[in-house]
Amino acid sequence: MPALTADRRLTRRITFFVALAVFAQEATWDFYDAQVPPLLREHIASTALVGLLMGMDNLLGIFVQPWIANRSDNTRTRWGRRIPYLAVGMPLAAVLFTLIPLATALPSLIAVIFVYALVGNSFKPIAQALLPDFIEPERRGRANAVVKIASGLTVIVSALVSALLVDEHPKLAFTVPALLMLACTAVLVWQVRDNTSRGYQLSLTEDSTDEPTARLLDVVKDIFGDRDRSRLLVVTAVLLFASAWFSSRSLFTPYGMEALGLTRGQAGSLTFPSGIAFLVAAYPAALLAERIGRVRTMTIGMTVFGVALACGTLVPTPTATVVAFCVAAAGASGFLINAAVVLWNLAPSARVIGVYTGLYTVSWAAGGFVGPGIVGAMVDVTGWRYMLLDIALVTALATAAILRVGVLVRRHATSL
Repeated sequence: MPALTADRRLTRRITFFVALAVFAQEATWDFYDAQVPPLLREHIASTALVGLLMGMDNLLGIFVQPWIANRSDNTRTRWGRRIPYLAVGMPLAAVLFTLIPLATALPSLIAVIFVYALVGNSFKPIAQALLPDFIEPERRGRANAVVKIASGLTVIVSALVSALLVDEHPKLAFTVPALLMLACTAVLVWQVRDNTSRGYQLSLTEDSTDEPTARLLDVVKDIFGDRDRSRLLVVTAVLLFASAWFSSRSLFTPYGMEALGLTRGQAGSLTFPSGIAFLVAAYPAALLAERIGRVRTMTIGMTVFGVALACGTLVPTPTATVVAFCVAAAGASGFLINAAVVLWNLAPSARVIGVYTGLYTVSWAAGGFVGPGIVGAMVDVTGWRYMLLDIALVTALATAAILRVGVLVRRHATSL
């Protein structure tokens, strides 16, 4: 019993610090998604081009995140294999974030967001990989729910900063998420050394064998060459659902301005209630997954997300849009809580946990890159009035992919 209690204390402690690190990162990314599009629209008329530029950070992530995740898997220091990257990358990203609103010309604005995106992607999968490093597979769902709740809180922070500061003090508004990142980084680096983690110790044990260090290309080939397509389909579903999710976030502020007739600050703050809905639904989504299975919970959540947005198209008013996004956010929690856990539990070795985390984040990033551009192009054709329906159509593709995973899980009697 004392050992069990100690394990639970460790789980709660690590969950808190991982949640803090993710909160610090997402505090800047959510505000970036909400307020950089209006800055770009001051110079660019095409919605599709704005969407593509907003997806630039995700394009960089496709190349940077798997590489840096693999590097961290193979790093061995007295601080561990994750913390050194966070200690350097997060403060640098915070400084760069404050420079975004100071770039008044289009070339300088693109240059600043490019460098910020490059640095931000260099540590994006690292913090989340700490969770499976420390926590046993059966407890990862609930722990990841707490992490996602922390991430959801940043939507509320972004909405509040938009409502209180953006219209009157647009440059000052960018310093708030940056200061949050600096503060959270200081606490994390002070309190956590992942050289004591279960994953790190297992990696050291595997290092002592004759097995070669896992290379990124070998890990990717293993996933694509496996006759059981479960891992590949999960990655595909992540990419497709990310396309829908990022489109709903990156293009929401201009949608509120164009389709609902709101000001920039009002449109940016309209996501506040949906942030609450996500927080309320996140932990129950983890409990539901333990009862009926993670894949089934993901399927239900994606269906709710798509149907809610499709219904929101019927009544294009601020109130109806808020309701639609609240229901959609609650549904999205079923996917967002469980997708990374499924990949972690499918990882064949502790030495590739970081790469599998990177595969999740890079699939998410790839969807974030192509999604806003595709939906933006659809909006250019159909108009802002039908943007939510456009996103629902993309969600339907993601749901089809995860339904196939469910078939494979039942066929092989796999517990996910």
